Amino acid sequence: MAEDIGIDLGTANVLVSVTGKGVVLNEPSVVAIDTKTNKVLAVGKEAYEMVGRTPGNIKAIRPLKDGVISDFDVTEAMLNYFIKKLSVKGMVSKPKVMICAPTNITNIERKAIIEAAQKSVGGEVFLEEEPKVAAIGAGMDIFQPTGSMVIDIGGGTSDIAVVSLGDIVASKSLKLAGDVMNQDIVDYMKRTHNIIIGEHTAEKIKKAIGTAQADPNDIQEMEVRGRDAVSGMPISVTINSAEIADAIHMSVQMIINAAKSVLETIPPELAADIIDRGVMLTGGGSMLKNIDFVIANALTVPVMVSEDPLENVAKGASALLEHIDTKKQPNKQKFSLFGRN
Repeated sequence: MAEDIGIDLGTANVLVSVTGKGVVLNEPSVVAIDTKTNKVLAVGKEAYEMVGRTPGNIKAIRPLKDGVISDFDVTEAMLNYFIKKLSVKGMVSKPKVMICAPTNITNIERKAIIEAAQKSVGGEVFLEEEPKVAAIGAGMDIFQPTGSMVIDIGGGTSDIAVVSLGDIVASKSLKLAGDVMNQDIVDYMKRTHNIIIGEHTAEKIKKAIGTAQADPNDIQEMEVRGRDAVSGMPISVTINSAEIADAIHMSVQMIINAAKSVLETIPPELAADIIDRGVMLTGGGSMLKNIDFVIANALTVPVMVSEDPLENVAKGASALLEHIDTKKQPNKQKFSLFGRN
């Protein structure tokens, strides 16, 4: 029998969870292609290592942009590779698939995601809104008549939503998340230190010393190597965590402003619930040091980071699949799905 799977089809990473097994795959959303033959050379981690290091005929492609498919054929090839690697297809049945998407995607973008999943897996495909699934994966009970707020900061998008009775009451999706913060660091390094660095280096800096707000008593330093913007020669400079906080400040502030705009539109009863229950941060971006502290100060409500922020969407998708048939049974918990094919 086939094993049902939940897919977090992210701009930066693809995570796949199998019902009953948890998250079984977590790899970068990158595909390396030989442009002369159109042959796929590498997928996932192996392809990610090629970014910025390939000869002219090899191109490392990110087939997803801002949480949606920008290159359909490459996305299909990537999903095919991951599904084949997991061996979830059965001899007599095909797996059900729950796949997640940002809240503001168009019908055309939804159809593209469903079609790519169907071509790769072949089974029934369900599409669900990402912040709602992330909240379930983070352990929040969103099916009660109380307000729950989740901020999902991924690689390509930041999704903010207030959920009650199993559905989204108010939401906002920004095409601003981890990838934009990486570019903020690249721009800052060139502007301030006259050094040109790549995407990999910016990501390493963010993970090593990145912070939403620098602590004067805990300033961390890091040596960064790159190319001199004037001479073109290799150079290295030393930077600190306070500089990174400065570099990404505007991006963090835009996420906070979006969260404020969502809170301003909800009924006062739900606002009172959020004061009691707090805000849950999920996604890779929530692992940025001090971001919970900065958001809590700005929103004046408690903010907490989920236990496994990177895996919440994939886990939530798998949890929904386990109960997918209950929506057909009136005596059991119903799940509101948008988009089914």
